[in-house]
Amino acid sequence: MDSITELYRIGYGPSSSHTMGPSKAAAQFNAKHPEAHHFNVTLYGSLAATGKGHLTNIAILEQIKERPVHLNWEPKIFLPFHPNGMKFEAVDANDNITDTWVVYSIGGGALAEEGENHSKTSTYPLSTMDEILAYCDKEGLAFWQVVEQFEDESINDYLKKVWKTMCNAVERGIENEGTLPGVLKLQRKAPNYYVKAKGYSDSLQRRGLVYAYALAVAEENAAGGLIATAPTCGACAVVPAVLYQLRQYHHFSEARILRALATAGLIGTLVKTNASISGAEVGCQGEIGTACSMAAAAATQLLGGTNTQIEYAAEMGMEHHLGLTCDPIAGLVQIPCIERNAMAADRAFNCCTYALFSDGNHRISFDQICNTMLRTGRDLASSYKETATGGLATL
Repeated sequence: MDSITELYRIGYGPSSSHTMGPSKAAAQFNAKHPEAHHFNVTLYGSLAATGKGHLTNIAILEQIKERPVHLNWEPKIFLPFHPNGMKFEAVDANDNITDTWVVYSIGGGALAEEGENHSKTSTYPLSTMDEILAYCDKEGLAFWQVVEQFEDESINDYLKKVWKTMCNAVERGIENEGTLPGVLKLQRKAPNYYVKAKGYSDSLQRRGLVYAYALAVAEENAAGGLIATAPTCGACAVVPAVLYQLRQYHHFSEARILRALATAGLIGTLVKTNASISGAEVGCQGEIGTACSMAAAAATQLLGGTNTQIEYAAEMGMEHHLGLTCDPIAGLVQIPCIERNAMAADRAFNCCTYALFSDGNHRISFDQICNTMLRTGRDLASSYKETATGGLATL
C-alpha cells in the first residue's frame, strides 16, 4: 500500500483525474521529447466525454506551450485498462511519429500504464483494514500511529501543507462571490450559507456552517482554485469541511488535526488500494463515498472514538453511498458535485455520532464494503461513470 502523500495531492481543480493527471502526463511527455516538432494527444472514454467541461484540454496545453498540440477526442472508445485513457505521440518535422505513450489517469491525479499495478510504491506492509486493526491491537497503536510508524519522517510537514491548503480553500470560498465558470452560470452559495448559518444557534448553526465550509471548498475547486485532493478534486470538500468545523467548535490543536488527517489518509488509501477512487471507474461512490468515510473516521478519532468505532464510522460512510453515480451536468464539476460534498460532510458527522453511540461491534466490515463498492462500480453502466451521458447529466 502506497504513501498517503499519493492520496493527498495539492493542485488546481476542477478534477484530479481529468485535470491533474493529464497535466502531469503532458509535462512528463513534453520533458522527454524536447526535439519534437509537435504532439498528437488522443483522449479516450470518460476522459474525452467530459474533458472539455473538466478543462482537460487547457491542462494539457498549459504544459506544452512552446509547440503545437493536436488534440483528438474519442469519447466512444474505451481502452480496456481504465476508462481514462490517453495517447501521446511525438512527431518530427516530417510528420513521422517518433514515440508513442499510452497512459491512464486512474484517479486522484495518479497515472498508470497498462498492466501496471496502480501502486508503484509499498510504504505499508499492511493492505487491508483487518490487517491494520490486528496490528493496532497487537502493538497498542491508534490509526495515526500506524501512519507515523511507516511513513517518511517528513509526513507531518507534508500534512501541515495539506491542512493549510484546505483551510485556505475554506476561507477563500466563504469570501468569494460571483458566478462559477462554465455554461451553467452557477452562482456561488458558500458566502450566503455562511452568513445565514451565523444567524442560527447551536445545532442548526453547526450544521449550516458544515454546509458553508463544504460549499466553499467545492466552489473553489470548480473555479480552478488551489485545493488538496481528499481523495479527489471532485470530493475535495468533505474532509476539510468536517475538520475545519471541529477545530472551530472544539479548539483542537493543529497536532490533533494532523493526526486525524493521517487517519483519514489511511482510510482513503485503503479504498484506493482495494477498490477505486476514480469516478470514471466506479462512479461517484468511489469519490464522495471515500471522502465521507475519511471524514467520518477523522471526526470519530477526534471525538474520542476507539479503533473499532473509527472503523465502523468509515464503513458506514461508504455503505450509505453505494451505487452513487457520477453524472455531472455539462461535464462540469458543479451539479451535482458541489451539493454532494455538503451532503457527504453532514453525513460524515452522522456516521461519527452513530459509531460513538455504539460499542464498535457491527456485522459488515470496512474491507467487505470496499469490495462491495468495487463490484457495484463494475456493474454500473458506463453512462453513469463520468461520461455525462446518463442520469442527471441528461437534464
